[in-house]
Amino acid sequence: MLPVLLVSVDNTVLSFAIPSISLALIPSASELLWIIDVYPLVLAALLVPMGSLADKFGRRKLLLIGSTGFAIVSVFAAFAPNAGALIGYRALLGLFGAMLMPSTLSLIRNLFLHPAQRRKAIAIWAAGFSGGAALGPIVGGFILEHFWWGAVFLMSVPVLIPLLILAPIFVPESKDPSPGKIDLWSILLSFGAMVPTIFGIKEIAQSGFSVINVVLIVTGITLGTLFVRRQLRRENPMMDVSLFKNPVFSGSVSANLLSIFALVGFLYFITQHLQLVVGLSPTHAAYVLVPGLAVTIVSGLLAASLANRFRPSWLVAGGLLLNASAFMIVWLNTDGSVAGIIAAFVVLGAGVGMAETISNDLILSAAPPAKAGAASAISETAYEVGSVLGTAVLGSVLAAAYRLHVVVPAGISAADRNSASQTLGGAIDVASALPPKQGAALLDSAKHAFDSGSGTVAMVSVVLMLGASLMCLWTLRSATATPDPAQH
Repeated sequence: MLPVLLVSVDNTVLSFAIPSISLALIPSASELLWIIDVYPLVLAALLVPMGSLADKFGRRKLLLIGSTGFAIVSVFAAFAPNAGALIGYRALLGLFGAMLMPSTLSLIRNLFLHPAQRRKAIAIWAAGFSGGAALGPIVGGFILEHFWWGAVFLMSVPVLIPLLILAPIFVPESKDPSPGKIDLWSILLSFGAMVPTIFGIKEIAQSGFSVINVVLIVTGITLGTLFVRRQLRRENPMMDVSLFKNPVFSGSVSANLLSIFALVGFLYFITQHLQLVVGLSPTHAAYVLVPGLAVTIVSGLLAASLANRFRPSWLVAGGLLLNASAFMIVWLNTDGSVAGIIAAFVVLGAGVGMAETISNDLILSAAPPAKAGAASAISETAYEVGSVLGTAVLGSVLAAAYRLHVVVPAGISAADRNSASQTLGGAIDVASALPPKQGAALLDSAKHAFDSGSGTVAMVSVVLMLGASLMCLWTLRSATATPDPAQH
């Protein structure tokens, strides 16, 4: 649980440190983008290879190697002398982070062989992610109020030291008894498929369609196709893509991806609304989200018990329906009240906690224990891709709706007009330099345009979640409830 909590906190802490990093290291716009993006890019690209290596060499061994590397690189990142060095350290953190995540879930698969026990363990594992997401903004705000930006990286060291001491004592080693050879070409194809695809999607969200972005995505899809064909031909594939022939497995992976898609997409526009429209500080905005994150944890733990009595398909579909209900609340909350946002996020938390716990359990149970690392890596990759798509797809919808509705006053420079018409943050910066009447008119228009875009995003998300719910009822229909013998 320590590395799970760490990686989850690490994901949300950095966003609060970006202003301080900008002032201290003076990165270019491109460098700042890479400081943010290189970690999830490398992490997502290496999850499948690292899951395979964990099966071959030992899950605990890879967990300890990843933890050691993560702690050492975190110290270097905290004292990075320039933006280029920080980008390099963030890439290395992605490498070692990819060693941590599949190992944790695959160890759970082999530690808890009884379905009911495993489901509870996975619920606690998912709660670590949610708890870390809740702690990240709060801890990050506290650290940055009292220390310099590098302290957010040093935070990982006291978390990883107990892990390195205690894991060899308490965590048994496990591995695939008959692993295949290391397949370098498969590793390269996996990396080549993920990086350009994810980067292309992120670029489309930020700057719109271009030839380069489309070429990146096409290149990634082509390499991904070659990767799949290679896996199907090999006797011992790095990733057993035949698992996707099982509708329970493929449906669970889809549910996992779409749940995170909903969560990240929701957070993308709600955090901006709370800070830029309502005017809350980052720390106070984080407090608003805590009830929903707490419900995510409770819902996941409750799902583990409900799975003893109800079909998994009903629980996953029910979770996705709750996600749809949350976005409906956003759409109906036309004045953007904080109370309405809290209510929506509480409902979303209940849905994500339910769908995530059950879908992760189904992913692991559909794969043999010897392939737990590979199955875990697929689950983690779905998580990362869902995170990217949530920001990219819903962010693009929000940006398009904003540009359509914002009214920029006449008589301002072309650069200011472009900035104000692209994002709410840009409009706020431009408005601060305008005469009071013009500035107030631009702010009012920009905030209304943003909230109008949020409503559009909410309705798109409702349709997606309803479709996903129907898909899960169909694909997961053969999965059955597993009674817990402890209850009899």
